[in-house]
Amino acid sequence: MIVVRTPDEIKETEGLVATIGFFDGVHRGHRRLIEQMQDIARQRRLPSAVVTFPQHPRIALHADYQPKLLNSFPEKLTHLATTGIDYCIVLDFTEALSRLTAEDFITTVLARRWNVKTLLIGYDHRFGRDRADGFQQYAAYAQACGMDVVQATPFVEDEVAVSSSEVRKQLTAGYVEQAARLLAYPYQLKGQIVHGNHIGRTLGFPTANIRIDEPKKILPPEGVYAVEVTLDDKTYKGMLYNGRRPTLDGDGGQMRIEVHIFDFAGDIYARPISVAFLRYIRADIRFRSLEELKEQLERDKDAILANA
Repeated sequence: MIVVRTPDEIKETEGLVATIGFFDGVHRGHRRLIEQMQDIARQRRLPSAVVTFPQHPRIALHADYQPKLLNSFPEKLTHLATTGIDYCIVLDFTEALSRLTAEDFITTVLARRWNVKTLLIGYDHRFGRDRADGFQQYAAYAQACGMDVVQATPFVEDEVAVSSSEVRKQLTAGYVEQAARLLAYPYQLKGQIVHGNHIGRTLGFPTANIRIDEPKKILPPEGVYAVEVTLDDKTYKGMLYNGRRPTLDGDGGQMRIEVHIFDFAGDIYARPISVAFLRYIRADIRFRSLEELKEQLERDKDAILANA
């Protein structure tokens, strides 16, 4: 996959077969859409391209909008690269772009600027100012400038349409295993390891405190999770705590993300880390003593290892 931001980076001159969207999560529904697009590209002997944006489009319209993301932009590019597309066209969603009608966007941006010959539209995808038009209008605008528009079929599993909204719904409820099935990979958080209070070490459970790289990403509900930890290209099992440490900090604690890495020892501060959510273990609990907390952590670890 070649990531491009200007048309002169496209080597082919015959044109592109493309699809467009924010593609948050690059989940199984997105992958099915991209596969349909690639089938058309092969039939027409043209390169395939995904048109996407580094920031959520609504941020250009509402400066105070705080999206709940499934991927950071670098993560999205990494997942898109696994689909085998030829090009990823990155458009900055500016205020000027947001003012374009669907007709202007198809005609001036996709057809004239990027030489898109065939556009595959997601079954429920709308674009253009006020998102007023639908597929019938898109097809008419495209035909006027020599472009074909094809509507994709939805991807439904267990009577649920696979979508970014559905993945967010599952994660928000703590159903990380169901979210992983929709995504086709475990949901991940990436960040840097920072210093904490070192209390876990006194309990026999030293933890790495994580400062998330992309604060707009969804955080599953507070509690304990079985996770897979990647550190220096090596993978470990572990358990992650996400919460406000009511046992230690009372009711006014700040949100923390801490991971205890099984069978690991060493200085890991200021190093990048990635955690993949495998299973929800339990809710956050306020214990009467540190000894009670330690006993529960031992039970948590046993439960995770028993199902590893």
